[in-house]
Amino acid sequence: MFRSISVPIILSVFILGRLVSAQSPTPEAPSAPTPTPAAPAPTPAPVPAPASSAPVVPTPPSIAKDHPLNITVKSIDGKDANLAAYAGQVVVIVNVASRCGFTKQYAGLEELYKSRKDDGLVVLGFPANNFGGQEPGTDAEIASFCSTNFGVTFPMFSKVSVKGSNQHPLFTRLSKDGGGDPDWNFTKYVIDRSGKVVARFGPRVAPDDKAFVAKLDELLAAKAPSVPPAPPTAAQPPAPPPAR
Repeated sequence: MFRSISVPIILSVFILGRLVSAQSPTPEAPSAPTPTPAAPAPTPAPVPAPASSAPVVPTPPSIAKDHPLNITVKSIDGKDANLAAYAGQVVVIVNVASRCGFTKQYAGLEELYKSRKDDGLVVLGFPANNFGGQEPGTDAEIASFCSTNFGVTFPMFSKVSVKGSNQHPLFTRLSKDGGGDPDWNFTKYVIDRSGKVVARFGPRVAPDDKAFVAKLDELLAAKAPSVPPAPPTAAQPPAPPPAR
């Protein structure tokens, strides 16, 4: 009898255990943590553009319409150059040439310029091929010749004609006010601080000639023309007191 009862009991216990196991909730697997969003990368600061290395071109002052320097010419490197930038200085304008017996005057003109440029002197060189075909080169060849052989640093300009039917307007004006056309290469016209063509020296007058240098020093000693003062600005109202 013990055996007949034990088998059903054991079977019932087994079935009951399975039922309880089936009704028990299955534990959920822990959820993965939500990843924290990464912080946005900082925006790089803008890199400032490098400063231009081009030289600053002086702004020509306002001068009278009939001023002899109120004219635009070409520099030796082909750029427009307004000679009004030299107004107020003592200006020596020279027609130059590379194959002339006076070509060595380049050295004296350079020395004159270097020794007095801080006092207000400027030498302006204009190559010309009017006399004996003694300036046949291109502007680039002339610039190289002057720099290599004489270390020229004073302003040089594009080749022009200084006499005849195609005379450049600058030399037309210099000839009119200064006593005639150039005699030959290295004729020197002198303009004072006020803009008057006050002297003309021939090719045989060297840059270190006593009379020539004395004239330049006399003109350099003169005061530069006065510049009218700027009009006074209107008075500004006082700033309001800060809000409290």
